[in-house]
Amino acid sequence: MTQNPAFEAHYRDIYGSRWETLRESLLGPVRSVAFDEGLRRAYTLDYASVLAARSLRLPRAENDIPSAAGGEILDACAAPGGKTLVIAGRLRGGQRLVANEISAPRRRRLHAVLDEHLAPEQRERVRVSGFDAAALGSRKDEWGRFDGILLDAPCSAERHVLGNAPELSRWTEARPRFLSGRQWALLSAAFLLLKPGGSLVYATCALDPRENDGVAGRLLEKYGRAGREDAAFLDPPDFTEGEATRYGRIILPDVSAEAGGDSSGGWGPMYVARFRKGPP
Repeated sequence: MTQNPAFEAHYRDIYGSRWETLRESLLGPVRSVAFDEGLRRAYTLDYASVLAARSLRLPRAENDIPSAAGGEILDACAAPGGKTLVIAGRLRGGQRLVANEISAPRRRRLHAVLDEHLAPEQRERVRVSGFDAAALGSRKDEWGRFDGILLDAPCSAERHVLGNAPELSRWTEARPRFLSGRQWALLSAAFLLLKPGGSLVYATCALDPRENDGVAGRLLEKYGRAGREDAAFLDPPDFTEGEATRYGRIILPDVSAEAGGDSSGGWGPMYVARFRKGPP
């Protein structure tokens, strides 16, 4: 595999002596599962993605009657569709899911995945759209529209980069800096689109903290105002796999005794931060 000295130096600065074993794990096989909960056909994906999608809290009906639950959920950057399937399998009552993907080719793949893996009655609950989620946040008439939002944001995807020699050779330190700006535009828009009381999950498969805690921290800095009905509050993910960060959890594929948390060898990378809109 062609090496990129700038890439190596950048992630060694972040992870120190751990980088050698982490890089080897990233070059190894993904630890996948055949997920079939609520589906008519199993879909193979990284179990870390399942944990991220399960972290989204769906609306609960009064008196906890599932058949009465309603609400509109947004998967803001849905392709290829694995996390969409996890959410779709959990929908109850009158709940609906908008699976959004701005890229037309990726949207076609998303359609195919949903058609293949969802039963007809489930498929009717899921509408595929192609808007720019960041731009939608600038429309005040859309604010407070969604009861829950999953934002699996475009990111550096270092596991993919390491396994692709041309992409690795083109990598520069500008990549995570640029992407963190795009991620912030998407996350801040998602928060505006979320109803008070709603759940927001921010996820990436990035290794650079600027794309993870760096973006999550900006949301809390801008919207974490105590006493406001529209304030942002941390709602830590329920899973214990991986390791804690300042604002969420990150699952990394190396097995490190010094990392803490449960074993997640082969899973990830996957960063997850969860927020609630409204007073604690």
